[in-house]
Amino acid sequence: MDKVTVITGAAAPLMKSNIDTDTIIRIDRLTQQARSELGRFVFEALRYRQDGSEDSSCVLNQPAFRNAPILLAAENFGCGSSREGAVWALLASGLRCIIAESFGDIFYNNCFQNGLLPIRLSENDIRLLADESESGHVVTVDLTMQTVLSGTIERVFEIEPSRREALLEGLDEISQTLKQAAQIAQWQAQDRLNRPWIWGE
Repeated sequence: MDKVTVITGAAAPLMKSNIDTDTIIRIDRLTQQARSELGRFVFEALRYRQDGSEDSSCVLNQPAFRNAPILLAAENFGCGSSREGAVWALLASGLRCIIAESFGDIFYNNCFQNGLLPIRLSENDIRLLADESESGHVVTVDLTMQTVLSGTIERVFEIEPSRREALLEGLDEISQTLKQAAQIAQWQAQDRLNRPWIWGE
Protein backbone atom coordinates (compact mmCIF):
# COMPACT_ATOMS: atom_id res chain seq x y z
CA MET A 1 0.00 0.00 0.00
CA ASP A 2 1.07 3.64 -0.43
CA LYS A 3 3.08 5.26 2.34
CA VAL A 4 1.44 7.94 4.46
CA THR A 5 3.65 10.81 5.63
CA VAL A 6 2.24 14.31 5.05
CA ILE A 7 -1.22 14.97 3.60
CA THR A 8 -2.05 18.54 2.60
CA GLY A 9 -5.17 19.95 0.99
CA ALA A 10 -8.79 20.86 1.51
CA ALA A 11 -10.68 19.12 4.29
CA ALA A 12 -14.29 18.45 3.30
CA PRO A 13 -16.61 19.01 6.29
CA LEU A 14 -19.20 16.23 6.15
CA MET A 15 -20.38 16.89 9.68
CA LYS A 16 -22.81 14.01 10.11
CA SER A 17 -22.92 11.39 12.86
CA ASN A 18 -23.23 7.64 12.33
CA ILE A 19 -22.24 7.55 8.65
CA ASP A 20 -22.27 3.81 8.08
CA THR A 21 -20.44 1.72 5.52
CA ASP A 22 -23.57 1.33 3.40
CA THR A 23 -23.73 5.12 3.09
CA ILE A 24 -20.04 5.17 2.14
CA ILE A 25 -20.53 2.54 -0.59
CA ARG A 26 -23.54 0.40 -1.47
CA ILE A 27 -22.92 -3.34 -1.32
CA ASP A 28 -24.06 -3.90 -4.91
CA ARG A 29 -21.37 -1.51 -6.16
CA LEU A 30 -18.73 -3.72 -4.59
CA THR A 31 -19.97 -6.74 -6.54
CA GLN A 32 -20.18 -4.95 -9.89
CA GLN A 33 -17.20 -2.58 -10.02
CA ALA A 34 -13.44 -2.91 -10.01
CA ARG A 35 -11.77 -1.49 -6.91
CA SER A 36 -10.26 1.38 -8.90
CA GLU A 37 -13.75 2.41 -10.11
CA LEU A 38 -15.38 2.64 -6.71
CA GLY A 39 -14.50 6.28 -6.08
CA ARG A 40 -17.33 7.68 -8.17
CA PHE A 41 -19.88 5.81 -6.05
CA VAL A 42 -18.67 7.06 -2.65
CA PHE A 43 -21.49 8.67 -0.61
CA GLU A 44 -23.80 8.08 -3.57
CA ALA A 45 -27.01 8.70 -1.60
CA LEU A 46 -25.67 12.02 -0.34
CA ARG A 47 -24.08 13.27 -3.56
CA TYR A 48 -26.77 12.44 -6.13
CA ARG A 49 -30.49 13.00 -6.57
CA GLN A 50 -32.83 10.20 -7.61
CA ASP A 51 -32.50 11.19 -11.27
CA GLY A 52 -28.71 10.73 -11.06
CA SER A 53 -27.83 14.44 -11.16
CA GLU A 54 -25.47 15.94 -8.60
CA ASP A 55 -26.97 17.52 -5.51
CA SER A 56 -25.24 20.90 -5.31
CA SER A 57 -26.09 21.19 -1.60
CA CYS A 58 -23.77 18.29 -0.77
CA VAL A 59 -20.41 19.61 0.40
CA LEU A 60 -18.58 16.90 -1.56
CA ASN A 61 -19.92 18.37 -4.81
CA GLN A 62 -18.74 21.89 -4.08
CA PRO A 63 -15.69 22.93 -6.16
CA ALA A 64 -13.55 23.64 -3.09
CA PHE A 65 -14.00 20.12 -1.75
CA ARG A 66 -14.54 17.97 -4.84
CA ASN A 67 -11.01 16.56 -4.75
CA ALA A 68 -10.29 16.99 -1.04
CA PRO A 69 -7.76 14.47 0.36
CA ILE A 70 -9.11 14.91 3.90
CA LEU A 71 -12.62 14.35 5.24
CA LEU A 72 -14.00 15.82 8.46
CA ALA A 73 -16.83 13.91 10.12
CA ALA A 74 -18.64 13.58 13.43
CA GLU A 75 -19.01 10.59 15.74
CA ASN A 76 -19.14 6.89 14.85
CA PHE A 77 -17.90 7.22 11.27
CA GLY A 78 -17.78 3.90 9.42
CA CYS A 79 -20.21 2.09 11.68
CA GLY A 80 -22.39 -0.73 10.37
CA SER A 81 -21.37 -3.78 8.39
CA SER A 82 -17.75 -4.87 8.26
CA ARG A 83 -17.02 -4.20 4.60
CA GLU A 84 -13.41 -3.44 3.74
CA GLY A 85 -14.72 -2.12 0.42
CA ALA A 86 -15.77 1.07 2.21
CA VAL A 87 -12.11 1.89 2.75
CA TRP A 88 -11.24 0.90 -0.83
CA ALA A 89 -13.92 3.25 -2.12
CA LEU A 90 -12.75 6.19 -0.01
CA LEU A 91 -9.19 5.70 -1.24
CA ALA A 92 -10.37 5.41 -4.85
CA SER A 93 -12.12 8.77 -4.44
CA GLY A 94 -8.81 10.41 -3.51
CA LEU A 95 -9.25 10.57 0.27
CA ARG A 96 -6.18 9.73 2.36
CA CYS A 97 -7.28 10.83 5.82
CA ILE A 98 -10.53 10.83 7.82
CA ILE A 99 -10.74 13.03 10.92
CA ALA A 100 -13.70 12.18 13.14
CA GLU A 101 -14.77 12.13 16.78
CA SER A 102 -14.92 8.33 16.74
CA PHE A 103 -15.02 5.39 14.31
CA GLY A 104 -16.67 2.03 13.95
CA ASP A 105 -14.12 -0.45 15.30
CA ILE A 106 -13.89 -2.70 12.23
CA PHE A 107 -13.76 0.25 9.84
CA TYR A 108 -10.98 1.80 11.94
CA ASN A 109 -8.91 -1.38 11.72
CA ASN A 110 -9.55 -1.73 7.99
CA CYS A 111 -8.16 1.77 7.42
CA PHE A 112 -4.73 0.75 8.65
CA GLN A 113 -4.73 -2.33 6.42
CA ASN A 114 -5.18 -0.20 3.31
CA GLY A 115 -3.25 3.03 3.91
CA LEU A 116 -6.10 5.32 4.96
CA LEU A 117 -5.24 7.39 8.04
CA PRO A 118 -8.07 7.66 10.64
CA ILE A 119 -7.60 10.38 13.25
CA ARG A 120 -9.69 10.96 16.35
CA LEU A 121 -10.14 14.56 17.51
CA SER A 122 -12.72 16.26 19.70
CA GLU A 123 -15.95 17.68 18.30
CA ASN A 124 -14.73 21.21 19.05
CA ASP A 125 -11.41 20.70 17.25
CA ILE A 126 -13.15 19.25 14.21
CA ARG A 127 -15.55 22.17 14.03
CA LEU A 128 -12.62 24.60 14.25
CA LEU A 129 -10.95 22.76 11.36
CA ALA A 130 -14.22 22.84 9.41
CA ASP A 131 -14.46 26.60 9.88
CA GLU A 132 -10.87 27.02 8.71
CA SER A 133 -11.43 24.80 5.69
CA GLU A 134 -14.64 26.55 4.69
CA SER A 135 -12.70 29.83 4.86
CA GLY A 136 -10.24 28.52 2.30
CA HIS A 137 -7.39 27.33 4.53
CA VAL A 138 -5.68 24.07 3.66
CA VAL A 139 -5.19 21.42 6.31
CA THR A 140 -1.90 19.60 6.77
CA VAL A 141 -1.76 16.24 8.49
CA ASP A 142 1.78 15.22 9.42
CA LEU A 143 1.97 11.60 10.53
CA THR A 144 5.66 11.91 11.38
CA MET A 145 4.96 14.67 13.90
CA GLN A 146 1.42 13.45 14.67
CA THR A 147 -0.02 16.91 14.11
CA VAL A 148 -2.96 18.49 12.29
CA LEU A 149 -2.36 22.10 11.18
CA SER A 150 -4.62 24.70 9.62
CA GLY A 151 -4.37 28.47 9.89
CA THR A 152 -3.84 29.18 13.57
CA ILE A 153 -4.88 25.67 14.66
CA GLU A 154 -2.39 23.00 15.66
CA ARG A 155 -3.50 19.77 17.26
CA VAL A 156 -1.58 16.63 18.24
CA PHE A 157 -3.30 13.30 17.63
CA GLU A 158 -2.73 9.89 19.16
CA ILE A 159 -1.95 6.76 17.19
CA GLU A 160 -0.54 3.39 18.17
CA PRO A 161 3.23 3.38 17.44
CA SER A 162 3.15 0.11 15.48
CA ARG A 163 0.32 1.35 13.26
CA ARG A 164 2.05 4.68 12.75
CA GLU A 165 5.24 2.94 11.62
CA ALA A 166 3.30 0.64 9.30
CA LEU A 167 1.63 3.60 7.58
CA LEU A 168 4.90 5.52 7.32
CA GLU A 169 6.52 2.50 5.66
CA GLY A 170 3.49 1.52 3.59
CA LEU A 171 3.21 -1.95 5.12
CA ASP A 172 0.06 -4.01 5.58
CA GLU A 173 0.03 -6.95 8.03
CA ILE A 174 1.45 -9.39 5.48
CA SER A 175 4.31 -7.04 4.62
CA GLN A 176 5.00 -6.50 8.32
CA THR A 177 5.21 -10.25 8.79
CA LEU A 178 7.56 -10.63 5.82
CA LYS A 179 9.95 -8.17 7.45
CA GLN A 180 10.54 -10.91 9.99
CA ALA A 181 11.19 -13.58 7.32
CA ALA A 182 14.76 -14.28 8.48
CA GLN A 183 13.71 -14.76 12.10
CA ILE A 184 10.78 -16.95 11.05
CA ALA A 185 13.06 -19.14 8.91
CA GLN A 186 15.55 -19.43 11.78
CA TRP A 187 12.80 -20.49 14.18
CA GLN A 188 11.43 -23.02 11.69
CA ALA A 189 14.87 -24.54 11.16
CA GLN A 190 15.40 -24.92 14.91
CA ASP A 191 11.91 -26.29 15.42
CA ARG A 192 12.52 -28.92 12.72
CA LEU A 193 15.46 -30.14 14.81
CA ASN A 194 13.61 -30.01 18.11
CA ARG A 195 10.29 -31.47 16.92
CA PRO A 196 10.75 -33.24 13.59
CA TRP A 197 7.45 -35.12 14.05
CA ILE A 198 5.57 -31.84 13.79
CA TRP A 199 7.03 -31.32 10.32
CA GLY A 200 6.33 -34.85 9.13
CA GLU A 201 9.99 -35.79 9.09
